[in-house]
Amino acid sequence: MSNILQTILYQPMFNAFVALYNLIPDVGVVIILITIIIKLILYPLNKKAIVAQKNMAELQPKMEAIKEQYKGDQQKIAQETMQLYKTNKVNPLGSCLPILIQLPIFIAIYYVLRAGLSNGSFDLLYPFVKNPDTIKTTTLGLLDLAKASYILAILAGAAQFWQAKMMYRKQPPKAAGAGGKDESMMAMMNKQMLYMMPAMTVIIGLSLPGGLSLYWFVSTLLTALQQKVMMRKGEDSPKGGGNVIEGTIVNKWVKSQITNNKFQTNYKYQLPKL
Repeated sequence: MSNILQTILYQPMFNAFVALYNLIPDVGVVIILITIIIKLILYPLNKKAIVAQKNMAELQPKMEAIKEQYKGDQQKIAQETMQLYKTNKVNPLGSCLPILIQLPIFIAIYYVLRAGLSNGSFDLLYPFVKNPDTIKTTTLGLLDLAKASYILAILAGAAQFWQAKMMYRKQPPKAAGAGGKDESMMAMMNKQMLYMMPAMTVIIGLSLPGGLSLYWFVSTLLTALQQKVMMRKGEDSPKGGGNVIEGTIVNKWVKSQITNNKFQTNYKYQLPKL
């Protein structure tokens, strides 16, 4: 770890970890408290990432309509897609930048927990933080967080799945009907990632100390809860992103239903102009 990361991130986090352990001599409780503190500090960044993901999900049907309408004309697709982003004030990189900013913090907390759970050196403690000499790695008298825990690894994977599932439900929206099921390659990849990421989380968690899996689980759970609250409130939805889905995909579906006589004769429907 570089000296800058060590001074700015690792050392303050390590001292906070040890100071909390001096007050609450249960390493599991300390990890949960540290995770909550970090999530509170990163709340604004997490909010921006969640809003960006939500907005991109809601624009997906309109992006599919653009690809269908200008099929074969990549330049026109790119122009219309950028115009769609501009009109709805959506930054396609909005969900990536906050995550990249948080990456150094995740690396620092990894080293903090690794040092704390392995009873490493306490040389970096501030003068006003008491040296505990040793840290007991068993939490609640049951679980040794210095060893891999399949229970915590599975919980972390389940939290990852829940978080991803909430976003995936927005694709396709119900208002798009059968036309929304015309998935693009990106949509299919998202569907695969819905199961792949939780599986990878479990596999990686089985190779890490239980304390790191506990941090991963609590951190993901808190992010998922924040995401659920924001989605329920409907914060920062794209402009005009209501339940009406426009585009040739929906129009083509309506035409196919009429052609195949799948509409009842007493059902009045006005076909949008193409």
